[in-house]
Amino acid sequence: MSPPAPQRIFSNLDLSRLIIPLVIEQFLSCFVGMVSTMMVASLGEAAVSSVSLVDHFNVLIINIFAGLSTGGAVVASQFLGAKRVRDAQGGTKQLLLVTLAVSLLLLVVAQVFNRQLIRLFFGSIDAEVMALSRTYFCITALAYPTIALFNACAAIFRVMGNSKVSMYGSLLCNLVNVCCSMLLIYVFRLGVAGAAWAVVISRVVAAALLLFLLSDRRHVLYLSWRGGFRPQWAMIRKILYIGIPSGVENSFFQLGRILVLSVISLFGTVQIAAAAVAGNLGYLACIVGGGFSLAMITVVGQCVGNGNREQLYFYVRKMMRLAYTAHVLWGLLVLLAVPWILKLYALSPETMRLALILVLIHNVFSLFMWPAAFVFPNALRAANDVTYTMLVSISSMLILRVGFSHVLGSYLGWGAIGVWIAMVLDWVCRITCFYLRYRSGAWLRRTNIQEA
Repeated sequence: MSPPAPQRIFSNLDLSRLIIPLVIEQFLSCFVGMVSTMMVASLGEAAVSSVSLVDHFNVLIINIFAGLSTGGAVVASQFLGAKRVRDAQGGTKQLLLVTLAVSLLLLVVAQVFNRQLIRLFFGSIDAEVMALSRTYFCITALAYPTIALFNACAAIFRVMGNSKVSMYGSLLCNLVNVCCSMLLIYVFRLGVAGAAWAVVISRVVAAALLLFLLSDRRHVLYLSWRGGFRPQWAMIRKILYIGIPSGVENSFFQLGRILVLSVISLFGTVQIAAAAVAGNLGYLACIVGGGFSLAMITVVGQCVGNGNREQLYFYVRKMMRLAYTAHVLWGLLVLLAVPWILKLYALSPETMRLALILVLIHNVFSLFMWPAAFVFPNALRAANDVTYTMLVSISSMLILRVGFSHVLGSYLGWGAIGVWIAMVLDWVCRITCFYLRYRSGAWLRRTNIQEA
């Protein structure tokens, strides 16, 4: 008689409740981002340029908050998996405390050194663009604390398997952003400042909602206002052990993208426009995989805390099967729709042809490689193997994606096509390194968060 099957930590229904809202949230962000861009575009080229430049820097900052939230999510997931709810509860409060402290520090830096930061990242720019960039930067920086708190709260809700809350919070944030943008840009004629204040207002509303919901004591993890918010340095150290490498990795990835954009900017208007359109369609193709990437942290983190290696390997394999299935199905739909989507852009025939080539390079290769390159490493991160993933990601980005963009794109004269091939080489390197790490078992050496 065969032994009974082990009791699984997550049912299929649990996984569906976790993953589906995360995927929907990714769709919302993509769609509303496109709408916001169109509204800013009505203000003129200088406005579009200024908002685009500052948003690139703001993404760097948001990635720091995302890294800290990942640290808190991993710690809380592992404690929940180990049935240590009180410790997970303590981690919730400390995550909010440390993200708020970091966001306030970055807010001060942005207010004091905004001109210097813009010069550092984007060099000498037109005086009008600089003035608008500083206005947009100073105002949107006021949203840093609320962005940090929203990310932290959303991460805690994902740990509890309740990703619907972050989805609703994101929906509210995006709706408020669009409505305020329309009001402040078109009615009050505030221009770029109106777009910036819309960001701040929407982020405040969304963060307030999630803080209110997290204060509900009926949740497994909730925000208790009793006893104040005294730092617990041992818990903060555990969060930062995961959060700092994750934040550094995320920020370097965005920095690498900015460096690649600087390479593409040398190739002329046709290639810049084609690369921009292809980048949008590439992002669209990876939306579903992005939802699975977030879910992997919660699932594997709880398996690590549970201490059952069989369950851990089972759910890593299951999540990757689900991620590939969903990603490929969605990616094929996007590929089929590409000819119609490209017609929505007012592109010249030459730009259209190049954009199509770039989209095919990205979207075809991503069918086979993107989940392994970007969903799978979150399994390693959830097992505390953050230093390895950070070093691989940063090295691969700088050497292959940035370095080979110069070699293939500029030196060999392949232009944007060379940059896209360099991106695929980056994916190959990531997949190889992460797979070898997984097969070696070295990623499981620090699966107890107490060791961090």
